Amino acid sequence: MEKFGKAQPVRRLEDRRFVTGAGRYIDDETPEGSLHGVFVRATYAHADFAPLDLSEATQMPGVVLGLTAEDMVEMGAKMNIPGAAVPNIDGTTTGAPKRPMLAMGRVRFVGEPMALIVAETYDQAREAAEAVMPDYDAKPAKMDLADGGETLHELAPDNLGFHWGMGDKDATDAAFAKAAHVVTTRVEDNRVIVNSMEPRGAFAEWNGERLHFAYSGQGVWGTRDLLAKVFGLDKGAVRVTTPDVGGGFGMKGMDYPEYYAIAAAAMKLSKPVRWMSARGEAMLSDNAGRDLVSITDLAFDENHKIIAYRVTTDSNIGAYASQFAQFIQTELFARVLTGVYDIQTVWQEVKGYYTNTTPVDAYRGAGRPEAIFALERSMGNAARQLGIDPWELRRKSFVAPAQFPYATATGENYDVGDFNRVMDRVIAECDMAGFAARKAASAAEGRLRGLGLCYYIESILGDPAESAKVEFHDDGTASLFVGTQSNGQGHETVYATFLSDQTGIPLDKIRIVQGDSDLIKQGGGTGGSRSVTTQTNATLATVSVMIQAFSAFLAEENDVDASEIEFDDERFRVPGSNETPSVLDVADMARKAGKTELLSFDERAELPGRSYPNGAHVAEVEIDPDTGVVRLDRYTVTDDFGNLINPMLAEGQVHGGVAQGVGQALTARVVYDDQGQLLTASFMDYGMPRADDVPWIEFTTEPVPSVQNPMGMKGCGEAGTVGALAAMANAVADAVAERGIEEVQMPFTPDRVWQMLQTAPIAAE
Repeated sequence: MEKFGKAQPVRRLEDRRFVTGAGRYIDDETPEGSLHGVFVRATYAHADFAPLDLSEATQMPGVVLGLTAEDMVEMGAKMNIPGAAVPNIDGTTTGAPKRPMLAMGRVRFVGEPMALIVAETYDQAREAAEAVMPDYDAKPAKMDLADGGETLHELAPDNLGFHWGMGDKDATDAAFAKAAHVVTTRVEDNRVIVNSMEPRGAFAEWNGERLHFAYSGQGVWGTRDLLAKVFGLDKGAVRVTTPDVGGGFGMKGMDYPEYYAIAAAAMKLSKPVRWMSARGEAMLSDNAGRDLVSITDLAFDENHKIIAYRVTTDSNIGAYASQFAQFIQTELFARVLTGVYDIQTVWQEVKGYYTNTTPVDAYRGAGRPEAIFALERSMGNAARQLGIDPWELRRKSFVAPAQFPYATATGENYDVGDFNRVMDRVIAECDMAGFAARKAASAAEGRLRGLGLCYYIESILGDPAESAKVEFHDDGTASLFVGTQSNGQGHETVYATFLSDQTGIPLDKIRIVQGDSDLIKQGGGTGGSRSVTTQTNATLATVSVMIQAFSAFLAEENDVDASEIEFDDERFRVPGSNETPSVLDVADMARKAGKTELLSFDERAELPGRSYPNGAHVAEVEIDPDTGVVRLDRYTVTDDFGNLINPMLAEGQVHGGVAQGVGQALTARVVYDDQGQLLTASFMDYGMPRADDVPWIEFTTEPVPSVQNPMGMKGCGEAGTVGALAAMANAVADAVAERGIEEVQMPFTPDRVWQMLQTAPIAAE
């Protein structure tokens, strides 16, 4: 048996099949003989259109079906994907507008699906889809974040989707009135296109009684429930599966119109129908991330401690209220509104606007990167305006270790933390002492160098409860059924290693089962950095019940009391016997004894509270003033993730998150024209980060174990992105400060930085 010590950097078990081409993704799992679906998509951002004429398309070679919204209505489908709706500041609720699976009389963003063409081959379906010529009556596009403009939805005549607030406005205003110092900062959080390696895709099968829907997603149960509701089926008549997934990042965590049209087509034809998004199609139709502008005000006392914080935000909802967006820029933003600082007087006010752009929803971090970016960018700006060392300014307002558990002004309960200790470690790791020499060397070569700090905290999101089932098989192996869904994070390795650590079952005897609503009765899916914390907690509960049951069985077999049976995480020990059976041995004994009830254990467990990962990111950039190119030279992270199950996988998650944050800061610029046409709809126009944009990321940990789960761990999947944005922006701001530039805004593309330097108040020497 290959045995590892606990919390060791075990290599990913699933990688062998991935790197050898043996991964099974949607395109690999599609049933033989499936028909191909291609969508007719809107080419106008805002327009009414006449009923679609698909007659020419449906008569083309190989075409077997043209599907419109009217066809789905005729089938009895309920044409609405539910969206989020937060309460307004005055207590009213605007609600979420109807979002049909195929456009019904009006399109609201370029790329919105209008019809589905199904043919025997992909090329036949694509050619037929291109032959459909909608009759549009174009309307002006709404593109700005302000009241007014051409109305997108009747329930929001001024295009204001919501106006939300949290905190004590009067107390906050009073605190600002008496503050010794007030610093105001404008923070633009640019829109990003997610661009997962595997685009969205799905297939559906219908046998006349039961629907099987498979897709590349982050959880199967919500989709199952909505499919059942849309088509009037019992939940038991719908099976949803998800095979290997090539990246999700929050973008695949919700339902999309295409899924229901594909299911409808399969039901009409009684044949399997498949669809895989092309890259350009994905850039037009996948939910985008971020896209908000915040004005922050920090109030300080005479000793430069923060006494109040105020944030007003205008956020872009996009064309529809998606499933989580309104919560992301309000309630989830508020979860970490005050960051790691002791601030009890706050006011947060958010407006969300409908625009003729792709809907905005979750992207790695979902609200926490937005909140921390606004706060930590403001702290960097405040340090410069007040003439205070940015590290010391933060220390003045840190929540102290003695204050934990700490109740925040927005209702969170930080369980543990030692922020000064983490910051001391990152100062050493980033070689702060050598920065002056590096800056001087850059200056000697005509370049600008800057260093930026972000101290972040994030809140683990999602359902705190999760299920786990362990099942023993005749061949001497065991399966662990989980309610989360790997999108490439290494769940198979983490879960199998954890079960092996707790039971002694060899890793090569454990199979992880996920993504099947028939096999797993309930689950919360993946998102919000919840997976490992909630899933291992559920696994512990299942193992506990299993060990109790196995101990009782061994006691009965050996005529001793169950309390006398010992288990050391690997083997049982029975008084008066030299036998030390393993868990697999006992399962085999139970099978032979006819005790089939001992071959499967299924438990659900709930965490008492959330954990709060935190840490310090330090970015060091060098800017060439002649070209505007920003080069990230060094990047250092010290995190407090509590106890780690697999440090190597945690570091990998941080590296990936930082890379995505660096991409947003340096290259990812989404541009629409004033008519809502996406001008950055390919990798020729949209800047994805490349290998030479990201240096080696130094990663260390200073753990303060959480008390909200028995493992003492804190989620780590999104932390890299949460910390990266402000670290990058503060580094650029530090680099250009000597030119008298006070405001910098992402993304720091060469042209934008060059233009900024040309208008700098202080010319180059």
